[in-house]
Amino acid sequence: MSQYAVSLAVFTMVSWGVWTVLANEATRSIEPEVAMVLSYGASVVVALGYVAVQNDPITLERSGVGLAVLAGVFAGIGAVAFYAGLSSGRVGVVTTISALYFIVAALLGVVFLGESFAATDALGVGFAILAVVLIAQ
Repeated sequence: MSQYAVSLAVFTMVSWGVWTVLANEATRSIEPEVAMVLSYGASVVVALGYVAVQNDPITLERSGVGLAVLAGVFAGIGAVAFYAGLSSGRVGVVTTISALYFIVAALLGVVFLGESFAATDALGVGFAILAVVLIAQ
């Protein structure tokens, strides 16, 4: 994997960590639904700004559009559950459990995309689940 990809992943981790803490604090003074809409509205503005400064032409393939919209539906469902969880639970537990989405993605990748799942992958998933159990105590 390239150093650039790793750098972006670390930047993502930090950004989402800050987002989670700010979202948690927002739900203390406004309804989680309102906080979610404002947060994701700001995200759309950032995404549109990013697209606007790119020099690449925008192409739309029918299947890609459908998959992107469906991905947005699942992201929205997850966001509603996440913000509701923040307003009623501990940020460390809600965030840790929700961050295990990579397990779902990995399993779906194996089943539907033919990706490999080695013993070390299973061990990593096991440790991640153990981490959640320990943090939730």
